Amino acid sequence: MTQLSRIYVDECRNGNQGLRDVVARAVLPPVYGGAWGRHLLHQPWFVEAGETAAFARDLESLFALLVSLPDRLFDGDLKRYAAALGLPPRHAALLRRSADGRPAKLARADAYHDGRRYRLLEFNIGSEIGGLDMAVCNAALLGVPEFSAFAAAHGLEYVDTAARLAEDLRERARPVLSGGAGEPVIGLIEGHGGVAAYGPLMRSMREAMAMQGLDLRIGEVGELRTRSDGKLTLHGAPLDLVLRNFGASQLLDDPAGPEVAEQLFRAHDAGRTVLFTTLESGLYAHKNALAMVSDPRSAHVFTDAERQLVERVLPWSRTLGPATSAALLTECQERREELILKPGAGHGGLDTIAGWECSDAAWREALKTAAERGYLVQERVTPRTEPVLDPVTGKVEECIAALGVFLTSRGFAGAHARVNRADGGAIVGLSSNPDTRIACVFTHK
Repeated sequence: MTQLSRIYVDECRNGNQGLRDVVARAVLPPVYGGAWGRHLLHQPWFVEAGETAAFARDLESLFALLVSLPDRLFDGDLKRYAAALGLPPRHAALLRRSADGRPAKLARADAYHDGRRYRLLEFNIGSEIGGLDMAVCNAALLGVPEFSAFAAAHGLEYVDTAARLAEDLRERARPVLSGGAGEPVIGLIEGHGGVAAYGPLMRSMREAMAMQGLDLRIGEVGELRTRSDGKLTLHGAPLDLVLRNFGASQLLDDPAGPEVAEQLFRAHDAGRTVLFTTLESGLYAHKNALAMVSDPRSAHVFTDAERQLVERVLPWSRTLGPATSAALLTECQERREELILKPGAGHGGLDTIAGWECSDAAWREALKTAAERGYLVQERVTPRTEPVLDPVTGKVEECIAALGVFLTSRGFAGAHARVNRADGGAIVGLSSNPDTRIACVFTHK
C-alpha cells in the first residue's frame, strides 16, 4: 500500500466531499464521458514517480531487446522467428508484409506491483492498444477545486498520453505533407465492422486528438481509396497518415481483408500515406515473444545487463505448444497454484485461465488444450492492494490495479489503471470482468 492512498481515503472519510465525489464532480468532455464515464473508478490511482519512471526505462530496454530477437536468434529471418512464436503461416505472412526491421515504439505494458517492484504481465505493442485517450480524465479531475488543492499539496503530476502520441504522429506525417508544413489529416482506421463495434471509443480518441489540434477521420479499411498519385483518401479526403486501429486477425477474419489492406501497404511503401504503426508490431506483441526472452535457452545472446533486466521485470514465462516437453508439462501441472495460461495472440484477458482458480483435473485439461493451441504459461504475480473508499456507502475496500504504462518514441508517455476488488477474480480487464473499473493515474514523489 502507498501512504498517499491512505491519506486520500482518510481525507475523504473526514469530510472532504470534493475528494470523495471527485469523478462525479469532474466535467468530462462529452464524447469521452459517453464512452468511458460509466467505467470510471470514483477516484484516481496513485503511483510513486521515481519507481514508475525507472520501470518505464526498463520497458524501453525490453522493447529494444524484443525487436532484436529475430536478428539475435534467427539470423534476421522473420519467417523462422514467426514460426517459433507459433504463428500460422498466413498470419505470419501478413505481419511480415510491411516489416522493415524498425517497428515504431508505441506500446502499453500491463503490470502489477507485487509490493517490491513492478512485474510485467504483457507487452501490447502497436497503435491498436487501448487507453491512449485516458489522460483526458486527469485534466478533468484537476478542474475540481478540492482535488486541485490535494494535487498541489502532494505534488501530483501526470503525463498526457494523447499529447505524446500527437508529437509522434506529426513527426511521422511530416515527410508526406506538401512542403513539409501544416497539420496532417489522419485516418483512424478499423477493420470490417470495427466502427460499429468500437465507434464510441474511436470517437473519444478523435475528441482527445482534436484537443491536441489534430484532425482524425474515422473509417474502415474497405472505405479507403487510392488517388492517382498513390495517396490514400477516406470519404474523398486525402490522408497523410493512417492510425491503425485494427489487427492482423481482423483482416484475416474478413475474406477480402488482406487484399483490401494491400492498397494501404502500397501507399506506405511509396511514401504517400504513412501507416502508423505497421502490422510488424504484432510480431513483438505476441505473448510468446516474452517466453522467448524468459527461456534460458535464449540467455546466451543477452548481455549480463540484459539478463538482469529480464529477471527484474518479467515473471517466469514459457511457451506451451505441440513440441512442449513432457518435463515442462509435468512442472506446470505441479505448479498449478503458481501459474496462469494466456493465449499468445489474445487480448483483454479473454480465454485466460488461472491455475489457482482451477481444480487439478480442470488444470490438466487446460494444459492439454494450451499445448494444442499454443499458449503462454506465466508465473503468478500477486499484486499489492490499495484502499479505495466507496463514496456512497463509505466502505473501504482493498483493491488491486493492473497498471498500463505507455511508451512512445520519447519514452514514458503516461499511465492508466484497470482496477478491481482484491477478491474480484484473477483477471482485471473490462472485456473479461464486468466489475473492472478504469482510473486515471497520478504520480507523486
